[in-house]
Amino acid sequence: MNEEAREQLDQINVEEQTKKLQELRNLGIDPYGVPFPEKHSIQDIRSHPEKFLDQDVLLRIAGRIMAIRRHGKAIFADVQDRLGRIQIYVKKDTIGDDSFGIFKSLDVGDVIGLEGKLFKTHSGELTIVVENFSLLSKCLHPLPEKWHGLREVEVRYRKRYLDLIMNPEVREVFQTRSRVLSELRKYLDERDYLEVETPMMQLIPGGALARPFVTFHNALGIDLYLRIAPELYLKRLIVGGMEKVYEINRNFRNEGISVRHNPEFTMLELYQAYGNYETMMNLCEKMLSSIVFSILGTYEVNYQDMAIDFTPPWRRLNLREVIQKEGGIDIFEDSLETLYQRGKKAGLNCDQTWDRGKYVNEFLDIFVQPHLVNPTFVLEYPVEISPLAKAKKNDPLVAERFELFIGKEELGNAYSELNDPIEQKKRFLDQVKKRDRGDVEAHLIDQDYVEALEYGMPPTGGMGIGIDRLVMLLTNSSSIREVIFFPILRPKID
Repeated sequence: MNEEAREQLDQINVEEQTKKLQELRNLGIDPYGVPFPEKHSIQDIRSHPEKFLDQDVLLRIAGRIMAIRRHGKAIFADVQDRLGRIQIYVKKDTIGDDSFGIFKSLDVGDVIGLEGKLFKTHSGELTIVVENFSLLSKCLHPLPEKWHGLREVEVRYRKRYLDLIMNPEVREVFQTRSRVLSELRKYLDERDYLEVETPMMQLIPGGALARPFVTFHNALGIDLYLRIAPELYLKRLIVGGMEKVYEINRNFRNEGISVRHNPEFTMLELYQAYGNYETMMNLCEKMLSSIVFSILGTYEVNYQDMAIDFTPPWRRLNLREVIQKEGGIDIFEDSLETLYQRGKKAGLNCDQTWDRGKYVNEFLDIFVQPHLVNPTFVLEYPVEISPLAKAKKNDPLVAERFELFIGKEELGNAYSELNDPIEQKKRFLDQVKKRDRGDVEAHLIDQDYVEALEYGMPPTGGMGIGIDRLVMLLTNSSSIREVIFFPILRPKID
């Protein structure tokens, strides 16, 4: 059935259900009900039926009708709440003629509250015999047909509420997401990190190399930017003596949409005074392996046909050495012309305007990243592409920085924070030159941040971890849209 025919049938059903709605109102029944508190969980009933069988316990459940089977003076139905589904049994002799007639007029999709007692059918099915019920919300649209369900990806994302109704595995994905966030907070809170909030609208976008979204503040008469990262504000807090802070933050980057990228996404970003990138590496390894084990009960994760082992310690690779080994390229010593020729040979759509940093990122993508299945720290990036990171004392061209790769994807980024205000301003000015040459992702100068550094920021380690990609790994989701309730989509054209 094509979409147009489906929409026509849906409209017919809405008209029919609207008539039923009015008939219920004519009977004095509120089709959008009253609160139904103090109810039992279907999951609890199914997990511990012995607490309710033969105990004369009056159960109270509420949920959505997912199936109805009418048999004369009896009706069987399946009711679903957020964690489970159970069969109910409605007998005319039990609830009376009037109530039975009302229940008989209900449809799949309607939300009800009910009271009854638990028993097992001859086939062993846990079932609640309904003693009374209330209609809590009338559904006007037909739910997707039982056997094929809701599988069209575009519809699932546009109508996530319907996706959650029809597909229990989708609800499980988002329950796992909530657990990940809870476990991250618990882990950091127990280690004296303070959860904070920083501005989502900023005068100057900073903290990452990305193109921002621009908005306008009417009262102030100025442009503001949706944040691309909270980094520069969090480090202001380190200057202020907070010492250990983190934020689970929404970031916005005006870039392409793919199975790995959504313009609005969630990051964990944290900073620790008196630390460095090795402090962050150790924290990252212990924290993520602990969270994986807590949620899954194992360090072994199956993701897109890859067996990933989170057991610490994790592998550590030097970026220069691994690109030299896999691609035969020295990212620091080879000339730009040599990098250009190697890039063309490797199939890159490169041109003579590329700088060294652009080649490094591209060579990492094609020569190294596809081999990084188990958690791997890739270390020592060029300062040129790390404008907020501290350089190594023995090599000013190399930043004390790592990126974390798992399942062939980047999951985290961290470095020893640059705390020299004079050097930081110089780096910002270099970024402005790149911007003038057409790099729309280069940093602007944040003079207020430089001034904050002038008051003195202690040596600090900082780290960002992509929450959406972490959830993808733990739920075996192939697309970032599967782990975001409401991903950005192109508007539907009628």
